[in-house]
Amino acid sequence: MEALKKKILSDGTAIGTEIVKVDSSLNHQIDVAFLNEIGKEFARIFSDIEVTKIITIEASGIAIAAIAAQYFNNIPVVFAKKTESRNLDPDKYHSEVYSFTKQKTYPIMVSKKYISSEDKILIIDDFLANGKAALALKNLCEQAGASVQGIGIVIEKGFQKGGRLLREENHIRVESLAIIDSIDDGKITFRD
Repeated sequence: MEALKKKILSDGTAIGTEIVKVDSSLNHQIDVAFLNEIGKEFARIFSDIEVTKIITIEASGIAIAAIAAQYFNNIPVVFAKKTESRNLDPDKYHSEVYSFTKQKTYPIMVSKKYISSEDKILIIDDFLANGKAALALKNLCEQAGASVQGIGIVIEKGFQKGGRLLREENHIRVESLAIIDSIDDGKITFRD
């Protein structure tokens, strides 16, 4: 998605050789008009599959998934929670995620009321680095007997192993709107 690449270059910041900050438009402050374009693009890319629900992890994926859902006939969005709370249904699916950005492992959970064996799931997230978040979401869906139809990623770090892990080792359809091949000396290079 050329518009996304331009947005990353104009608004993003490269840190070291592994981090791209896009917090001015994607995961801290949200450019809603631009997310609408991202949502339309996910709907176009995945128009060949049936999707009954979109799933993501709180917090950065929620806005992207919610806006995309309107282009999938307003299907429900389910987000995996990272923390227990007294109002979270005790009957839930659990998995664990190692966060590349936070450098720690944390639990995720979804109430069993919101995913079922009839569901055809599209996983959506903001970044793909090591693939652990996507695999944890896939694990939650599999616990429910739901079918994961594909994974939509806004920005994939192609120089990390997540894309290969999902596509080659786990045979999952992954569609990334922008793939970064390298970050070097503040310069971001995209895959064509």
